[in-house]
Amino acid sequence: MAVKIRLKRMGKKRQPSYRIVVVESASKRDGKTVAEIGHYNPLSDPEEIQLDVEAALSWLRQGAQPTPAARKLLSRMGVMRAWHEERFGRPTTEAEQN
Repeated sequence: MAVKIRLKRMGKKRQPSYRIVVVESASKRDGKTVAEIGHYNPLSDPEEIQLDVEAALSWLRQGAQPTPAARKLLSRMGVMRAWHEERFGRPTTEAEQN
């Protein structure tokens, strides 16, 4: 079964916060998760994004597909750039510094 990286809605009515989770693609939006790799709070000023970058890269290496909303958050944190550079053989910024 395919694995996806997506957002799981948390919080009260009209006060959403989201967890960035890894789930099987057939599960419901707020269903059982495989792993939680971060959280996102759009209501704080500025928006709060906390993400375990290594865990996200690990799941991408294993074939997890991010949803469009999760992809935007991963891009903001630089995960998609690192993943792209890793896939196509370009050195990452960390490798260039060493």
